[in-house]
Amino acid sequence: MIEAPFIPKPWLSIAAAAILLACTPPARAQQASAVAAWTVPDPDKLPDDALGREVRRGRDLIVKTSSSIGPDASDPAKRFAGNGLDCQSCHLQAGTQRFGLPLAGIWGLFPQYIARENEVRTLEERINGCMERSMNGRALPVEGPEMKAMLTYIRFISGSETVSQPVDGRGAPPVKLPDRAADPVHGRQVYSATCSVCHAPDGQGQRLEPSEAADLGRRYRFPPLWGPDSFNDGAGMARAITAAQFVHANMPFGTTSEAPVLSVADTFDVIGFISGQPRPHKAGLGTDFPDRSRKPADAAYPPFIGPFSPEQHRLGPWGPVQTWQRTNATTD
Repeated sequence: MIEAPFIPKPWLSIAAAAILLACTPPARAQQASAVAAWTVPDPDKLPDDALGREVRRGRDLIVKTSSSIGPDASDPAKRFAGNGLDCQSCHLQAGTQRFGLPLAGIWGLFPQYIARENEVRTLEERINGCMERSMNGRALPVEGPEMKAMLTYIRFISGSETVSQPVDGRGAPPVKLPDRAADPVHGRQVYSATCSVCHAPDGQGQRLEPSEAADLGRRYRFPPLWGPDSFNDGAGMARAITAAQFVHANMPFGTTSEAPVLSVADTFDVIGFISGQPRPHKAGLGTDFPDRSRKPADAAYPPFIGPFSPEQHRLGPWGPVQTWQRTNATTD
């Protein structure tokens, strides 16, 4: 369900949108216009100078995380990521895909308030949150060369965004929450029929042969969705609503938000199945969301507030949880 094995060229999305504009009715034409407006600067067009090399180095860290700052890095001191994922496993196409949790467009949004820590956080801190959770590893040195390269890349692909104004295409589109709990049994069937071809029946992904992994600088063709080499239980993707929004808009690989493949119901069911599989545990999750009134309804780890079971936080329905929080929760 996650991963992008190539990097797009901005002109490609524009050309595709132009074709859609020429042959689709008004509603589709409006969607195509939004796609056409999504353009990302191309690092390969930068000259071979200090800035160009730094931007491309940052892109390599996003695409080849496992071999550059992960468990396959040649220098043990550089093994900051603790699993075999790459940053683009979630931030598709090196963080350039519209509604694929893009890194493009986020530069001007930081510093920003983050409820998980209940404080204003910098972009560097947000990156390190991913390193410790999605990558199940440890923080990058804020003043180190890896952080500088990542920041340089994100600044470049963010282009001429307006400070503090989110760009269209940021994150993943919201989906209507079901009024029932997710069905993991049906979700297993959806997984077998739709997801297992890429992520394997056992959820452990498609690991590359050593020679190909060395050539591509990556461990997986398609990453594991659970197990020891996947994200830990403190990651955003471990939360059902967050994961469902991403999957509905982007999976199976090649799907776009304009033409989802899975129904919303099937998406939540398959996430219900995946969320019940084993994955690494992040210590200290009890300190997340110090203001408990801001803890998302789908954060399926304690402490909880309200009369709802851990299973309802994991599988839903989340509407009653959110309603209770709005009317009863108070700041600690």
